[in-house]
Amino acid sequence: MADELTTRSALQLRDLVAHGEVSAEEVARAHLERVAATDDQLKAFVTVTDDAALAHARDIDRRRAAEEPVGALAGVPLALKDVLCTKGVRTTCGSRILQTYRPPYDAGVVERLRDADVVVLGKANCDEFAMGSSCENSAFFPTRNPWDLDRVPGGSSGGSVAAVAGFQAPLGVGTDTGGSIRQPAALCGLVGVKPTYGAVSRYGLIAFASSLDQAGPIARSVTDAAHLLAAIAGPDPRDSTSIPKPLPDVLAGLDDGVSGLRIGVVAEFMAEGMSDGVRAMVEASVERLAGLGAEIVEVSLPHAGYGLAAYYLIAPSEASSNLSRYDGVRYGLRVDGATTEAMMAATREAGFGSEVKRRIMIGTYALSAGYYDAYYAQAQRVRTLIARDFAAAFETCDVLVGPTSPTVAFPLGELTADPLAMYANDVYAVPASLAGLPAMSLPVGLGEAGMPVGFQIMAPLLRDDLMLRAARALEAEVGFDAMPRGPNALAGAAI
Repeated sequence: MADELTTRSALQLRDLVAHGEVSAEEVARAHLERVAATDDQLKAFVTVTDDAALAHARDIDRRRAAEEPVGALAGVPLALKDVLCTKGVRTTCGSRILQTYRPPYDAGVVERLRDADVVVLGKANCDEFAMGSSCENSAFFPTRNPWDLDRVPGGSSGGSVAAVAGFQAPLGVGTDTGGSIRQPAALCGLVGVKPTYGAVSRYGLIAFASSLDQAGPIARSVTDAAHLLAAIAGPDPRDSTSIPKPLPDVLAGLDDGVSGLRIGVVAEFMAEGMSDGVRAMVEASVERLAGLGAEIVEVSLPHAGYGLAAYYLIAPSEASSNLSRYDGVRYGLRVDGATTEAMMAATREAGFGSEVKRRIMIGTYALSAGYYDAYYAQAQRVRTLIARDFAAAFETCDVLVGPTSPTVAFPLGELTADPLAMYANDVYAVPASLAGLPAMSLPVGLGEAGMPVGFQIMAPLLRDDLMLRAARALEAEVGFDAMPRGPNALAGAAI
């Protein structure tokens, strides 16, 4: 029975619990057993909250038996990226500097998950402070890809994605700053959604780059992802960047198809740079959309090619500012020193990993006197041009499409010595992030080495519903099998 429960979709589990066919506790216990059996191989979780998860599940069962109200996703397990604050539960950001930090409050997303009665199984591993594209930058351990344990799951939300792809949980929440939900979802054969910036509260999301960070759903189907987005989205007065009105209903027209929609293929995304296997799957997906009745046109984002350079000035600059709070004085790690300055230096030297230090230095340099206008201000101008390119494209198209990642998942350790090659994995993801647009990845087939390929769909601001509608139509046509397979897949994955 446990194996059967862990292969069910989120909505199937919700309905089984709602109809009394299985208890929320049985569902939670089955998934916790799956975590216990497989996480030595996968390394998806930093902290597993067994007792709290089972207590919440039992409370759901009690309320349902008493005919008291329960949430919209009552009893569905979830893996939560370890950058979202959880009251009294260790929240590390994958960093030694927060290794023992227990927040005194819950993030806005966590509150909404509780209102929906989603059962959080634990905190998922990630690149330190969400800085990375492979989940190898965690201070604790690298996470592995369930499809091939010698390959990366992508990053920075690699733990949440690996947990869902490895059938440890049907749902995950990650964060996306420049592709950190979409890229790992593509590499692990999942649906990953970056909502419109400001649609999901950033209150309690420990900041990397405040003008870019956005939490979003990870799931094995578009429908499950849409239901999770509906649960976590909405205004939050505690977040100054929160949009003060709700998203359009992302569930109402989910199955309306793409007939009559104008879908723009981004010419710059289809140029040189992606692997042959990824290109073949992306082109086949465009043909499928045409076969479903969509009108396919080619569009240009003339400044998209500058997106990666602009992103890697803006995001490190904001990181430099945000991470200055980790000084050993207020909370987190403290390494004693003879003076305050020595203590701060020793704390940061011991607490931050190499990638975080690299980005802090890049950002500090870009913000420094004499270089601010040449680097940071110029990058912001490029950001404006990219946003205008998207606005012009959406005057003639309903959604835009292209690849999510230029390659399939690469071997562990292959790019760790070459930061620029690692950053290049975000080349197709960062333009939508810079413009604040909703963007998502869904699996459309297998590429090189039998590894999953992701297809990216982008929509105008606040049209997350239209993006999900197009994704749902393509998903139904593709019929992707999310079960990891291959000679080096996660042991026990073929449940």
